[in-house]
Amino acid sequence: MERTVAAGATGPAPERAPSSEAAGRTGDAVLPDVAGLLDGMPQQRMPVGASAVSSPAPGPAGTGAGARGIAAPRARALALRPWRLLPTPTGTPFTFAYAVVLTVTSLIATYADPSLVHALHQGSSTDVAHLVHTPLTVLLASGLWTAGGIVAPYTICFLLVLTALERRIGGARTAVVFLLGHVLATLATEVPVGLAVLAGHLPDSSLHRLDYGVSFGVATSIGALTGLLRPWLRWPVLALFGALLVQDLLGLADPLTDWGHLIALVIGVGLWPLVWRWRAAPAH
Repeated sequence: MERTVAAGATGPAPERAPSSEAAGRTGDAVLPDVAGLLDGMPQQRMPVGASAVSSPAPGPAGTGAGARGIAAPRARALALRPWRLLPTPTGTPFTFAYAVVLTVTSLIATYADPSLVHALHQGSSTDVAHLVHTPLTVLLASGLWTAGGIVAPYTICFLLVLTALERRIGGARTAVVFLLGHVLATLATEVPVGLAVLAGHLPDSSLHRLDYGVSFGVATSIGALTGLLRPWLRWPVLALFGALLVQDLLGLADPLTDWGHLIALVIGVGLWPLVWRWRAAPAH
């Protein structure tokens, strides 16, 4: 402690309180950091050698380099979990439940008596005759079967595409997309058949053609899903799937169904504005 003696004094002079500058220097050297106790004081003291650069003010939660550093490993962890490509009871309940139903009906089609299977398929067919008499029943029942069994290409696409779509927009909205494609593409292909029969351009047997399966709903879901992908992936997937459908149509194996697939894909693309809004607004 510095002491001074007044001129002419014989005894020690009384101590003076240290100046604010001296007190600041002394306090910085010997006092502990009490910044946390002085929240109301401006320009609080900082430990020796510290600077504002070393302790930036915290930003809003979830922003800044720290949050980005945490988010990046999480994104990489998601990319390393391939089982997310398949439906799960909790993550994608609609797709999972539908896949269970398709598995059961595929087992029935494989192991049941052929005459029973044919009767079930015929009763679920969305031909003109059934659409006139029991439209709701056959529109729902026809979607319970897969043409070609559980390992058919459209069944595999069903699992992958609907899982990806449901993870992005939710189960109820995925069901809406699937059903819209299934119903609208069916009507778009069967109504012209009925009109052609009435006009005499097709025989009456065309009213009873066998038509069932999930392929129209899957094609619509593919079209809708591409709208949620990044452009570098969206356009190649859309072009590749569209080219496959055109190739099938040119093969003339089943023109009516092949036209239905193309129509369903166009319906899915037309749903892009809707699925964009759905993805921006979380499902409740």
